[in-house]
Amino acid sequence: MIFLYILIALAIIIVAIIKFDIHPFLALFVGAIIYGLLAGMAPELVIESIMAGFGGVLGRIGLLILFGVIIGTFLEKSGGAFVVAQKILSWIGKKSVMLGMMVTGAVSSIPVFGDSAFIMLNPINKSLSFKGKLPYAATTVALTLGITATHSLVPPTPGPIAAAGILGAELGPIIFWGFIISTISLIPCYFFCKYIVSRINLIPEFAELEADKKEVKYPSLGKSFMPIVIPLVLIVLASVAAYPTQPFGDGAFTTLILFIGNPIIALLLGAFLSFALPHKFDKEVLSASGWLGEALLIAAPVILITGAGGVFGKMLENSGIADHVSSGISAGNLSLFLPFFMAFALKSAQGSSTVALVTTASIMVPLMSPLGLDSETMKVMTVLATGAGAIAVSHANDSFFWAMTQLSGMNIKQGYQSHSIGTVILSSTAMLLILLITLFYQL
Repeated sequence: MIFLYILIALAIIIVAIIKFDIHPFLALFVGAIIYGLLAGMAPELVIESIMAGFGGVLGRIGLLILFGVIIGTFLEKSGGAFVVAQKILSWIGKKSVMLGMMVTGAVSSIPVFGDSAFIMLNPINKSLSFKGKLPYAATTVALTLGITATHSLVPPTPGPIAAAGILGAELGPIIFWGFIISTISLIPCYFFCKYIVSRINLIPEFAELEADKKEVKYPSLGKSFMPIVIPLVLIVLASVAAYPTQPFGDGAFTTLILFIGNPIIALLLGAFLSFALPHKFDKEVLSASGWLGEALLIAAPVILITGAGGVFGKMLENSGIADHVSSGISAGNLSLFLPFFMAFALKSAQGSSTVALVTTASIMVPLMSPLGLDSETMKVMTVLATGAGAIAVSHANDSFFWAMTQLSGMNIKQGYQSHSIGTVILSSTAMLLILLITLFYQL
């Protein structure tokens, strides 16, 4: 019956979000309590699960999400993300606009939310596709799939950070493998855009490109890259330093790397570096009504949703669900299908990749050991499998789908034929790569 209770709780959560437009935090929180009561947990244990689940998860990853959002907000507001995007396009060349938009979207979406990245980059995409006489639908979907790939697979985007924290996986390997998997997974998406999406007849409107031609002073390329690159490098270096073989020795240098490469310290440094991005820095930037205050408002819902997911996970753990999982399905890499399909179903049902990542990771916590996923490597692969599932299917219940269709002029049918199908290709390819990597580790 315990699996039936999980399905009932998930159904309540999904219906509350979709049909009644209830905030995911409240839906997850109440759904967790309903599950606990249905599972026959004592009231005292339900309360204990709420406190331990909420506090435990936020103690590990609340600050990571906050610092990641601060970096993204300052990059977006200052125009630093725009500078990075333009430089990447210049490196790739205007003749390769489709590839350029895909790569630019992937890089921009690491620190910046997907909707914001598309809103910022679509005018460039529109102009370049027109000047290069390229199919606008193809360059647009190349951009959206690039954004989607890193949004679900590469920290410090909030979803992967939350899933990593919930499952206790190291961020360094997730960044390393997430970057490789998202990059390779975009290859079939590129050919999908080039040969299939290019057949969609979409004529861009250019009125918005003529508006707002006032001079804007952007930060330098070096300043714009630093808040993104330095934290990622520090986190990866710390992961290398922590290897049992001690590649950096065991002296003061290793101690320093392990400290500044701790995700909290690394992202805090990234946040401080982002404070150098505004052209005119004044105290208002860091005030409650300034950019920092706006970042806090953006981060708060994500942090609360993550905390509610932690409550759900602790409720599942304390209900004894692990005892009900058969050891017969504990074949490591095959068990990765469970988080993948669960996140896939949740994303398709309610539209949010972050909610799908948090909910799936929370459910997986008590199942990691019974499913043979409790090694450090398999924790990383579980987070990535969850992220791969949370990519698809992006359709009419996803805010990003509407941002893409409305700003590009696509109708819903065209959006389904291009972006929605593209997310399925991206998701499936990423999962296939994860299975291959896992098989390699097990040889």
